Amino acid sequence: MEHQTDQEARIPGEVVETYRQPDTQEVVETYVRPLPGRWLPAPPPAAGPRTRRQRRKGLWIALASCAAVVLLAAGAFLWDLMTRPALSIGFDYPEETESVPLEITIPTYPYGEADPLTVETDHGPALTTQEIYRRVNPSVVTILVQLDGEASLGTGVIFSEDGYILTNYHVLEGGRDCTVTLDNDRTYAAQYVAGDRDNDLAVLKVDLTGLPAATFGDSDALTVGDPVYAIGNPLGVELRGTLTDGIVSAINRDVWVDGRTMNLIQTNAALNSGNSGGPLVNVYGQVVGINTIKMSSAYSNVEGLGFAIPSTTVQVLVNDLLTYGEVQPEPSLGLTVSKVGTQLDEDLWGIEVLDITRGSAADVAGIQPGDFVVSANGTAVDTSSDLLRVRRQFHVGDQMPLTIWRDGELLDVTLFLETAVGAE
Repeated sequence: MEHQTDQEARIPGEVVETYRQPDTQEVVETYVRPLPGRWLPAPPPAAGPRTRRQRRKGLWIALASCAAVVLLAAGAFLWDLMTRPALSIGFDYPEETESVPLEITIPTYPYGEADPLTVETDHGPALTTQEIYRRVNPSVVTILVQLDGEASLGTGVIFSEDGYILTNYHVLEGGRDCTVTLDNDRTYAAQYVAGDRDNDLAVLKVDLTGLPAATFGDSDALTVGDPVYAIGNPLGVELRGTLTDGIVSAINRDVWVDGRTMNLIQTNAALNSGNSGGPLVNVYGQVVGINTIKMSSAYSNVEGLGFAIPSTTVQVLVNDLLTYGEVQPEPSLGLTVSKVGTQLDEDLWGIEVLDITRGSAADVAGIQPGDFVVSANGTAVDTSSDLLRVRRQFHVGDQMPLTIWRDGELLDVTLFLETAVGAE
């Protein structure tokens, strides 16, 4: 139905019925509570009962304060619309800290003493939701970190029977003491082994043995639409051990987070404040990701946009932390490739080499623009992400085999990885 002006509505013989919907406001019942992640100590109690004049004065002050808050909020909302992007990425605590690195002063435990974290490529039959929860939840812990004047609460995953626990770095950042609470409600002091802020992973150690370690599965086997589950501590200790479900919404999602790009799994399984560091689990009861962030908006609700670090990435990074106490620099290959593959033969795909850095490992190996990389270290390469995942398995000083396609012929070459990324 076309809208008509008031003048058109007054044309003799034409009758227009109009209905104007009154302006409405959304009415939402809200449960308000202090959110974990970052919270301040409770204020001191009131000094005592107030007089009637004090109560009346307090009422006027409260009304004036509310009016000021409304005006400020409206101004901030309009300014936000004009100056900020529609969506922003933030960690799961409600009040984001400044992106200034904060020192972790939690008592330390020496690195170099742990067995490596392993990722299983095999799995048994699919489990029911109840079976998944019974299998994984005992491996999920609540992490409470004391900061200066406040606290941080998150989730962690036990990955070895002798007390090594994985969580997000941002859960521990700025911490000076840390405790973990197991599924049996017992709480223990935890020590800090190592962590990496850029990759948002950290390792803790508790002095216990015989713990129920989680099994890690192959995140590379995930496809969009696969069912996944998240277990964690949303909104605090009262709701710890909460299970939510969803699907894999996207894989190999490059997300810009606090000045860096992270390659993550996207899921619509509900993640809230306190879920950071918890497991993303496949239908076989295997941990395939570590939940790290959710997408939020400055002026509208955003639902079902959570992200997790893939288990294959976690494996490389955590084993570096366990062995060296820090993440080792990734080696530079010295080539630029297409993002998606090209079919070269009936059963052969490859990614095209677009450019070569002079003097790099690829240049020394004789690779040329126009070649196609079809495999790396024996793994088929169909996309640039495939090549990136293989590269993460190597360190500076290693040798990396590649198979390339040139003018209808397959050639085997070896890259001598002498230079770190960013050091060219």
